Parts: sequence; structure tokens; C-alpha cells
Amino acid sequence: MNRNDPRMIALDALMACLVEGKPLDETLERDRRMAALEKRDRALAYAITAEVCRRRGQIDALIKGCLQKPLPAKAMLARMILRMGVAQLMFMDLAPHAAVSTAVDLARVRVNAFSSLVNAVLRRLQREGENWIAEQNGPRLNAPNWLLESWTRAYGEQTALAIAAAHMERAPLDLSVASDAAGWAAKLDARLLPTGGLRRVQSSQIEDMPGFGGGGWWVQDAAASLPVRLLGDVRGLHVVDLCAAPGGKTAQLVAAGARVTAVDLSEKRLERLRQNMWRQKFEVATAVGDAVSWQPETPPDAVLLDSPCSGTGTIRRHPDIAWTKSQEDVTRLAYLQARMIDHALSIVKPGGIVVCAVCSLQPEEGAEQFRALMAKNTDITHLPVHPDEISGLAEAIDADGNLRTLPSLWPELGGMDGFHAMRLRRSGEAGT
Repeated sequence: MNRNDPRMIALDALMACLVEGKPLDETLERDRRMAALEKRDRALAYAITAEVCRRRGQIDALIKGCLQKPLPAKAMLARMILRMGVAQLMFMDLAPHAAVSTAVDLARVRVNAFSSLVNAVLRRLQREGENWIAEQNGPRLNAPNWLLESWTRAYGEQTALAIAAAHMERAPLDLSVASDAAGWAAKLDARLLPTGGLRRVQSSQIEDMPGFGGGGWWVQDAAASLPVRLLGDVRGLHVVDLCAAPGGKTAQLVAAGARVTAVDLSEKRLERLRQNMWRQKFEVATAVGDAVSWQPETPPDAVLLDSPCSGTGTIRRHPDIAWTKSQEDVTRLAYLQARMIDHALSIVKPGGIVVCAVCSLQPEEGAEQFRALMAKNTDITHLPVHPDEISGLAEAIDADGNLRTLPSLWPELGGMDGFHAMRLRRSGEAGT
């Protein structure tokens, strides 16, 4: 097995992610070996790494059940190879002999002293693993304790476990369209969602799908499309989109008729947004700037702020987040979000609307953020969300009147990402 094998690349990425805490997708994207792979092999590297993260708790329990004594702490490379082998053998649609043999080959190249152990564990799981899995509590095993406990406090035990169960499933591909949703649904073999977006369960390379090069649709989870709706009719209005990249919400705003200034701290991410807007044939003004200090030339009519957050609402799509984020990250990001919200309210024109969103399930970044803001700021008015603004999704409105989607919503349709969004109006009238 050479270093350019997709499983070798997956192993290196998992070591960087689960040992060093680096984001999985970024690690794979930056690996130059990925570009040289065939599409099928690239997809395999992504699939293996995602499945290890998605089922890590179950996988580790299965490995533990096969060992007479725990692996030494320094044997992390061997543990990761075992995780990959178990993921392929027990949770992916791969031939069992291929899952076992490739794991053993990988061990021989990277940690030869453990190759016999890898073979023995996988052979035993090939015989007994299905029965063991049937007795596992997957949602509890695959969710880190700190996350499951925080969700239980915020939403109750039943909902917390439903969220964790939703994270065990691969997320479908959701698309937003500028127009003719029914027509695009037929062309893309997609389901038309109640929100007006499209959903494809069958996976495929995005670049190979009809209409990719000519625009007309863009990738965006159904829940991510809801915050823009809270701005109402934006035709002809100047809307600042803070932390805008990669541009899904920017595209929504332009398609709805707004004049948009997209702001992001990263020039690299902003370039990606520009490319996406070019593909859609959308005209957008862009600016590199920090959402806690950037100043527009004139106050906009509205501001959309999609703050940097823990991202725990997107674990279905980015399962590594469950293992690379911590409570300390949530606390740090909540402080940053509060500063960004204050700044967004300061730059919108008097009487203008600000919608603040996060793709997080953590109350510190959602409900608690909102309540703290309302307690300290008397110059804003809260505008509650109504079901008819979000396609009748009354269950996605929390007790405060804000948007709160959960991965456990829409179980019959395949779920959605977790988002919190609040709508605020700055005091005063335009021109005062």
C-alpha cells in the first residue's frame, strides 16, 4: 500500500483531526494527494473519515470488547487503523474481505507490530460484530458526554437522544434554487421540500449534476435557508451579509432582489464566495472585514449576521465537530458572537432589521445569547418569528419566539441542521 492510497490519506487525516484537533474537511482539502486521486477514491477517503467520526463511540466499544487489555496510549496509530477497519467492516457498504485485508495492509506499512492484532480484531467482529451492534445504544455512545448533557439540559432527554440519533445518519444533499423549484426537482431527481428547497438522497458529485456550471441552484441545508426569510421583503434594499462566505445566504438575498454587500474576514473564503456568485450570475459587492469592527459607507437597511460558532448544529455533515470542539470553544465563541451582534446593531440604519443566526445547538450561542442581549439593550425591539414565515414550521419556533431548528425535526424527510436565529429592530426611524 503506497502513501497515495485513499486509506493512507484517510489515516493521516484522522490522526490530524482526532489527535491534533484539526477540522477534517480542511485537512483533506489541503492534502495534495487528494487532487491526484480518482473521484471514486476521493469519495472513499471522505466516507471513511466521516464514518469513523460519526460512529466513533460504537467503534471504540466494539474494539474494546475484542481486547483482553486496552491498547497502550502511545498506540494511537494502531487504534486509528482499527477504527477505520471497523468502520468499513461494520458500517459501510464494502466487501468484508476488502475491509479486513486493507486494514491489515495499512497496519503492516505503518505499525507492523500491531498487524496481527488488527487482523484478529476484525476477523472476530466479522463473525460476532452484528450481534454486538444490535445491543449497543448508538445515540449515547456516539455523542460526547458534554454535548449530550448540554442538549439534555436545553431540550430534555428524549429530544437530546433524538438529536444524537439524527447525527448517526448521513445528511442528504439540500439545494436552494433561484426560481422554478419544481422544474429543477425534475431535472435533478430531487424532492421538493416544504421550505421550497430541494433534497437529493442519492449522492453524486456536485460538479456532475445538471445545471452546476450555469447556476440556478446552490448547496444549502433546508434549515440554513430559513434565517434570510426573517428579513421579509428585501427587494431593492441594501443588505449587509456579515461573515458571508461561502455565500449560500448571499445568493438567497440576491435572488430575492436585495442589493448585497458580502463581508468576510478571510480573503480566501471571500474569493470562494465570488466564484459561487459568478457561477450563479449574481452581482454582489464584497469587502474583507472583521464583523466586530467593519464599517459600511452608509448604514444599510438590514444586516444578516451568521456568526462563527461551535457548529454543533451541523454534526450530521461534519461529524468531526463532536470530537474537536469543547465547552471552552462554546464559551469563547459566545463572547465573540455577543460583540458581533452589538456591532451589527450599531451599523444598521435606525429602524432597520438585524437577523442573527448560528448553526449551533448550544444554548450559550442561542437562547442564552438572546436573553442576555434583551436584558442589557433597551434600544432594540424583538420581532418574534411566525410559522407562516418559515413554511409553517411551528415546531421550529422556541419559547422566546426565535427560530430554533433541530436535527431531529423532519425525521420522515431526513432531518435538517440545527440553527438558532433571532430578529431584532434597531430603535428610531430612518433619517433620525
